[in-house]
Amino acid sequence: MTLTLGHFLSLSAVLFSLSVVGIFLNRHNVIVLLMAVELMLLAVNTNFVAFSHYLHDIHGQVFVFFVLTVAAAESAIGLAILVLLFRNRSSIDTSELNTLKG
Repeated sequence: MTLTLGHFLSLSAVLFSLSVVGIFLNRHNVIVLLMAVELMLLAVNTNFVAFSHYLHDIHGQVFVFFVLTVAAAESAIGLAILVLLFRNRSSIDTSELNTLKG
């Protein structure tokens, strides 16, 4: 059995749909929201790699490295912010994070 472009695009659509459902169903836990955003980026990266492979062009795969670098930085900064929020408020519930203090 050979994998075609449609298989990869179907996988990417399923991953993207799961991430959108994760964002809309769970808006109270910040960690789950960050994981859903990372899953969304993974779905987009799957599209880039699939099209890059089937078009015999390396630009899509190079772009994936840049997206992964930004995603890693986003995760590190997001988790650092979550640690600080948990230390200050003892909760990471998004409904309790409605005020900003300078």
